[in-house]
Amino acid sequence: MLFFWQDANKKYLKKHWPLVEKINSLEEKYSSFKDEDFKNLTLNFKKRIKEGESLDNLLPEAFAAVREAAKRTLNQRHFDVQLLGGIALHQGKIAEMATGEGKTLAATLAVYLNALTGRGVHVVTVNDYLAQRDTVWMGQIYDFLGLKTSCLVHEEAYLYDSQWQKKDLDKKRDILGAFKVFKDFLRPISRKEAYLADITYGNSNEFGFDYLRDNMVYSLEDKVQRGHYYAIVDEVDSILIDEARTPLIISQPDVQSSDWYKRFASIVEKLKEGEDYEVDEKFRSVSLTSSGIRKVEKMLGVANLYSPDNFHLVHYLDESLKAKTLFFKDKDYVVKNNEIVIVDEFTGRLMPGRRFSGGLHQALEAKERVPVKSESRTLGTITYQNYFRLYEKLAGMTGTAQPSAEEFDKVYHLEVISIPTNKPMIRKDLPDLVFLTKKAKFKNLVKRVLEAYQKGRPVLIGTRSIEMNEFVSRLFEQFNIPHQVLNAKHHEEEGAIIAQAGRLKAVTVATNMAGRGVDIILGGNPPDEEEAKKVKELGGLLVLGTERHEARRIDDQLRGRAGRQGDPGSSQFYLSLEDDLLRIFGSEKLKKMMEKLNMPEDLPIESKLVAKAVREAQKKIEGINFDIRKRTLEYDEVLQKQREKFYQERDSILLAEKENLLLEKAKEIILNSLRKITISYFSLPQEDSLAEMFLNLGLIQEKESFIEKIKEAREKEDQSLLESYLREISLKVFEEKFKEIEKRNNEEKNKIFLTIKVLSLQILDNLWSQHLEDMESLRESVNIRAWGQRDPLVEYKTESLKIWRDFFDKFELLFFQNFFLFLKKITNVS
Repeated sequence: MLFFWQDANKKYLKKHWPLVEKINSLEEKYSSFKDEDFKNLTLNFKKRIKEGESLDNLLPEAFAAVREAAKRTLNQRHFDVQLLGGIALHQGKIAEMATGEGKTLAATLAVYLNALTGRGVHVVTVNDYLAQRDTVWMGQIYDFLGLKTSCLVHEEAYLYDSQWQKKDLDKKRDILGAFKVFKDFLRPISRKEAYLADITYGNSNEFGFDYLRDNMVYSLEDKVQRGHYYAIVDEVDSILIDEARTPLIISQPDVQSSDWYKRFASIVEKLKEGEDYEVDEKFRSVSLTSSGIRKVEKMLGVANLYSPDNFHLVHYLDESLKAKTLFFKDKDYVVKNNEIVIVDEFTGRLMPGRRFSGGLHQALEAKERVPVKSESRTLGTITYQNYFRLYEKLAGMTGTAQPSAEEFDKVYHLEVISIPTNKPMIRKDLPDLVFLTKKAKFKNLVKRVLEAYQKGRPVLIGTRSIEMNEFVSRLFEQFNIPHQVLNAKHHEEEGAIIAQAGRLKAVTVATNMAGRGVDIILGGNPPDEEEAKKVKELGGLLVLGTERHEARRIDDQLRGRAGRQGDPGSSQFYLSLEDDLLRIFGSEKLKKMMEKLNMPEDLPIESKLVAKAVREAQKKIEGINFDIRKRTLEYDEVLQKQREKFYQERDSILLAEKENLLLEKAKEIILNSLRKITISYFSLPQEDSLAEMFLNLGLIQEKESFIEKIKEAREKEDQSLLESYLREISLKVFEEKFKEIEKRNNEEKNKIFLTIKVLSLQILDNLWSQHLEDMESLRESVNIRAWGQRDPLVEYKTESLKIWRDFFDKFELLFFQNFFLFLKKITNVS
């Protein structure tokens, strides 16, 4: 399979090399242009597209224009391999480009070409820092070519403006400098304006949450996005794979949290592992023993915890146990400003605004003794997989796509193209050093770092968690090793720290956040040429990992911090048999072998068997995670079809208001409802209850004649007769009441129409929120059916279809009832 892929990759590169040569042939032509000519060139390109010329035909000229613009604004010229990367991105593929090969610059080619359509291009980054950096950095190219560039950050939006605030600021000094400097080039704008720009940068959360919020608005004018034409996802494996297990959820406070979370936090603190509960680290689950159940019952003062009367308590207990045993401070979350903030396990970055669902977040708040926030009610949710599949064209770039090529193909229909490096890669990736204990591992790590520091060689130490990050930092302090710490607690200084991580004697201890998006330049940034030369003589940047990650791609990203653009460098991982990866997933054969060897604790083990065990452990976890993501997607695909229909119905109401067709829309809903009412009441003799409803709604004056009509239709077995009768009396009242409303002034009429719109949307939104809760409960309940040899997914699909069938029936009936009650209240016409 690998050979087949390599062969296909070579064919792709060979096929498109003539395009690169064509772009190169235009370089001399564009180098003779004046600066002001490029904006006119863009206008000419746009005109040609409107006249029907294809983007593919325009590609060589557009790419050549971007290359020239980059030379004049950033003093950077796209390499030929970057042109190949840009071609792959334009074609909706994933460009796998090694670290330091200039993915950000390569993307400008495809971004500019597709932005010429005027439909808006989205560039998705892994965090706000990179969104702002790239807007300011690459925005200079787009601005030179006459295009507008914006960026989205948490609750804010900005437009790149070279004249904003400080006109004479030294751009080169600030582009990769401190976070605060970006604001000097970014003018605050509204969210809607940001999406109206030709190019919009932002992290994945911002785009996803804006989509959900757009489908909660009460006016089409309040929507901020303008469709999903083309997106390039930076660090595509991080966003589309690593984060794919966690859906985006918008919620609002529902009922105030009780003191149960605090009480159960206190209860589980008194329980002992092995005696009262068992933890399965492999499958991240925890279960009470018989002893534990008895203890909990005694502390609560209940006879049977699992009786129907006490079943609600089990929820609090389960979440509190998970919070205690499976989620750890400074690893899975941090406590900041008296709040629990989630840490992204793959990037090490904080995720403000995101909350664990199902009560887990409240359980963690109780555990850490911070204010327990109210339970939430879900208003909208979508997975990253389904959000990014909304785009007509999707592309991505990363240094580590190939290990996940199969998943990219199956889930997103994205092909991975490996782009060659501009210069040969000379980094040395040394074999892992495996020690018996963590103590021995860190003792040897400190020794290695101290040696490098004394020589002056810069070192980057990668850790998997904030907790380990700070442990290593304390260790270095004991041995008087000056160093910089980079983790989610210090993310504001990320740019400044990373910018200097390649200097002489620099020692940087970083979580996975140092593995994405930012290059480490030898000699610092801006580089000191003399210092850079000395660093290269010493062997370049030394990257040391303190643990293997669950995914091989993350390890490769860390290695990739060294050896950029043909620079020297080396990488090595320090492991121990006590590391979580080997302890939980390592083979028994390996553990038995180590016991037999009886080796000294300080001596590292170098064995093919050990290397194989590490690889197998990572493959196991990657397989488990792939299955989880696949299952998440399969479940969400069921909901996605329902979500699309719900959003379509919602938009049809907003559109009806915009086009002054709200009454026609209301009439349509009423007629649909009458059809369902007829079917329901025709099959069952409920004349009195139907008459009572119509009487209360003001549709009839007395019940007797109405009931006679219903009986007559049933005796004749004529369902259409009953529907015609119900339609006749409903529409008669409808028209009479609106004749009365027409006599009122415009202000009153506008209020009435606004109420009708709000009424319909509120009914829909409340039903949808309840539906999401029902679907979540269904998903949890079907898992139990696996014990009965039934496929939970099949059960979920079957049961959800039954729930969904009733959704619009409920909406139409509730609208019918509330609509006529509202008319009855505001008019005197009988």
